[in-house]
Amino acid sequence: MDRAQAKQWWQKWRWYEQNTLQRPRIHREFARREAFCRWPVHGNVLEALRTGRLEIGPQVVLEPGVWLTCPEPARIRIGGGTFLNLGVQIAAMGLVEIGAHCMLANGCFVTDANHRFDDPVTPVPWQGFTTKGPTRIGDNVWLGAHAVVTSGVTIGERCVIGANAVVTTDLPAFSIAAGAPARVLQTISYPTPPPDR
Repeated sequence: MDRAQAKQWWQKWRWYEQNTLQRPRIHREFARREAFCRWPVHGNVLEALRTGRLEIGPQVVLEPGVWLTCPEPARIRIGGGTFLNLGVQIAAMGLVEIGAHCMLANGCFVTDANHRFDDPVTPVPWQGFTTKGPTRIGDNVWLGAHAVVTSGVTIGERCVIGANAVVTTDLPAFSIAAGAPARVLQTISYPTPPPDR
């Protein structure tokens, strides 16, 4: 390895290990927001927090292995009280919004982007991304283990998404949905509260 290759390797190593090198600063940024992050966390978390492109509400909890990526100018918003379990991945090209008091089970993936693959000459990882628009998840939504939410989708409040579901279209509030692609199976109804006396 010559000097130029060694320098390039070192730069890549520092980029890939940026969170390990900045661990105390990341925890300080979470504490300032009254949120919690269990180690390790992946992605450009510190940079996005400091520039305001990653917004995290109070009492948000990230379990180990969560990956958040939002290269400039992309944004991720996570509402207060939301819980991201082991290995949750959120990738934004423009905007991904997750409401308050949501629960994303192990291995969920939420994105507003898709890899391009239309150029037969350029390797797929170098082709960049496309988007169908922001991806939005309403308040009090529960995503089962390994659920996927794709680009441009809106999930209404208080939905429950089954394990391994792939959400490719909007889902109305109070829906239980499952499958690949996800389909509404049932509407959640709550008993009418007794009238005030």
